[in-house]
Amino acid sequence: MLFSRLQTLTNTWFFLSLLLVLPTLAMAESSVAKTEATLTREVMLAELAEDESVEDVEQSKPLRKADGAQTPLAGSTPEKPAPAAEPASKAQPRLMPKKVAPNIDLKDIAPAPAPEHQTQSAPGPRNEKPQRPDNLVLLDSEVLPGTSTRLGWSSGIQIAGLSQPTPVLVVNGANAGPMLCLTSTIHGDELNGIEIIRQTMYDLDPAKLSGSVVGIPIVNLPGFEQGSRYLPDRRDLNRHFPGSANGSLADRIAHSLFENIILHCDMLVDIHTGSLKRTNLPQLRADMNNPEVAEFTRGFDRMAVVHSSGSPGMLRTAAVNAGIRAVTLEAGESHRIQQHQINAGVNSLVSLMDKQGMISRMFVWGDPEPVYYDSAWVRANHGGILFSKVKLGAKVSRGQVLGYVSDPITNAQHPIHSSSDGRVIGMAVDQVVMAGFAAYHIGTEAKVPGE
Repeated sequence: MLFSRLQTLTNTWFFLSLLLVLPTLAMAESSVAKTEATLTREVMLAELAEDESVEDVEQSKPLRKADGAQTPLAGSTPEKPAPAAEPASKAQPRLMPKKVAPNIDLKDIAPAPAPEHQTQSAPGPRNEKPQRPDNLVLLDSEVLPGTSTRLGWSSGIQIAGLSQPTPVLVVNGANAGPMLCLTSTIHGDELNGIEIIRQTMYDLDPAKLSGSVVGIPIVNLPGFEQGSRYLPDRRDLNRHFPGSANGSLADRIAHSLFENIILHCDMLVDIHTGSLKRTNLPQLRADMNNPEVAEFTRGFDRMAVVHSSGSPGMLRTAAVNAGIRAVTLEAGESHRIQQHQINAGVNSLVSLMDKQGMISRMFVWGDPEPVYYDSAWVRANHGGILFSKVKLGAKVSRGQVLGYVSDPITNAQHPIHSSSDGRVIGMAVDQVVMAGFAAYHIGTEAKVPGE
């Protein structure tokens, strides 16, 4: 009986408690719903504020036309949509964009097309600045763009313990361009070319050079040290190109130079002087029957051109046969340093580099010189002492007395007459001569062969 009454009281208490808890739960659920609604509204307002902030950041940039929408002109301010109304009691903070665009070089991006109602100027070149060249690899060395250095070339066939490398000057420009090679003193007694190359190359600024210049001031180092035209084996190196790996000493040296340096060149100027006490007017020797070579000669200011197809074994001939534009530059006489001849050579090389787009110069040195398609040596018919009556570069007429040979014992005077109208482009210095000695080189202007 007592147990029954306790169970009844317990059930009654449970129902009374339930009646008290249910209203509380309902109120709590209502509060949660209101809170969620408030948060949702706040998030929406925040997103609107964020979109408006991004638009403020981008509004100064020209916009592309999209979906027929009007595109504002550059510099104008597009109209912004009115922001959503916010309660005065809850002003939302302005938010920054979530993502920052990466820093990109604009030169690598194609420009956006101009709007239809804007005027677009003609597009310029993709790269306004000249392209940087690759590193120059020469003689197993790497020369970086915008730098200059000295390398060493060795044919590898000298006595190992006594050999020394031949200096090679290299200037690799900061901008892409052709490779010009300069060689001198293939004949060891010809000195003017050494100074022409030195002065030319040490004046170059790698930062302003397009392409590269490689200079070998003294190709025949043994001959230079001995004051001799020839190699130690008494051979003329300029009769053995392109050489042979298994031939004579001259063949092997020529082969090494040609394979390791010359074949890397786009252009070649091989610098020489007169020989055997002869002097040459500054001039180019070139095969004018070759159109590319003929065009190449037009880059040299104030430099006479003498047509010469070249002989087998000459460096110039071998280079042209290998597809390299090549000429011989003659200036002055051997065993001497002649500054006026050197100046002529330096200025002509500066002119060439300017015409090839490698450098930019502020002046033109001189008017173009004529091309002499015909030339011939006038020889002495008697032995004795030569005395010249004309100067190098003089214009002469047929039959004119160029000089005379005096017999030192009999006092007989033997004049030498010009064989044609023309110009003295080379001549012997006053000296003892024998009959048959080539005394005066007369160049004659003539029409281009084939015209």
